[in-house]
Amino acid sequence: MFAFFFLALLAIPVSGEEPSAGVREGLAPHKEGIAPGFSMAVYTDEVPNARQMVETESGILFVGTRRAGRVYAVVPSPEGSPEVVTFDTGLTMPSGLALLGDDLYVAALDRVLRYPRIETNFRGSPEPEIVTDALPDKYHHGWKYLSVGPDGHLYVPVGAPCNVCDEPDERFASILRMDPRTGETTVYAHGVRNSVGMAWHPETNQLWFTDNGRDMMGDDIPPEEVNRVTEPGAHYGFPHIHGTAIRDPLYGKGHDPADYVAPEVEIQAHAAAIGMDFYTGDEFGPDYANALFIAEHGSWNRSSKVGYRVSVVQFVDDKPVYSPFVDVWLEGQRASGRPADVLAARDGSLLVSDDQGGRIYRVMRDAE
Repeated sequence: MFAFFFLALLAIPVSGEEPSAGVREGLAPHKEGIAPGFSMAVYTDEVPNARQMVETESGILFVGTRRAGRVYAVVPSPEGSPEVVTFDTGLTMPSGLALLGDDLYVAALDRVLRYPRIETNFRGSPEPEIVTDALPDKYHHGWKYLSVGPDGHLYVPVGAPCNVCDEPDERFASILRMDPRTGETTVYAHGVRNSVGMAWHPETNQLWFTDNGRDMMGDDIPPEEVNRVTEPGAHYGFPHIHGTAIRDPLYGKGHDPADYVAPEVEIQAHAAAIGMDFYTGDEFGPDYANALFIAEHGSWNRSSKVGYRVSVVQFVDDKPVYSPFVDVWLEGQRASGRPADVLAARDGSLLVSDDQGGRIYRVMRDAE
């Protein structure tokens, strides 16, 4: 059903011709700036402030938001454009979503909510159940991302409530492992400043996550990070060490970088690497088997803008190799979109949410 639906995209096919005014607005990015052999088109532009996405087996997308306070269902239609249903509103930064069985879980600041049997109930303005309302309630870095681990537990990051600080509550600057039945948590990873992207490696079942570096150290340090959890409970450096070996000017004295887990990949400072997903489909070919795609949301306080693209980490001889994949949203210092999340869809495409444009894009390999 989902594959058939995608054949009826509302978007204009991408071409290599000079972009029209609509293309410059980001409604149909031109092919220049997309990895060779791939094309991208708009799936829907009716999801204001779209953030994390999850997909059901039938092809319904559920989409969270940050500032909008809404949760959407994007429903396939054989007639063309998908139907977008707003099924809850007035929430506080409901940006993190996860599917577990038939239920949808939504992280909204200090709460995790459960919407039972979501596929059959989303049209009826369902009343969510509260899994927990005891998470830290600081707005600074308070928006969340959710993931379901191989153990059936929820994994939820709690950002540092500051640019850089050392909070006594160990839940800040961490990733928590949460029992979805009780809401009880334990710290799964310490020293994580602000992660808004997580994914489980399809072969090793290890958690990988993005982490945004601190501000006010210049245009090019510290880097954004892609990390891997090999030992639950390990410490990833914040606020003492940034990147592989950059000591914080306030909190780094007396701390040895060797005592902390170094990132697997370092990305340009301020690019704001957030949503991520491993590609497990066949459509992209063997070069992208288990590749890690990353949404770079883009800088807000750098002297010249960086990010605003989707990048990819491919593994060559088991070593990560980073490169741009879709780089079409930034022209000079003007950004037409801000990628927030990526999702390897069941039909083999890659979906990209854009919370600035309120769009979801679809990337597909060109027919040979």
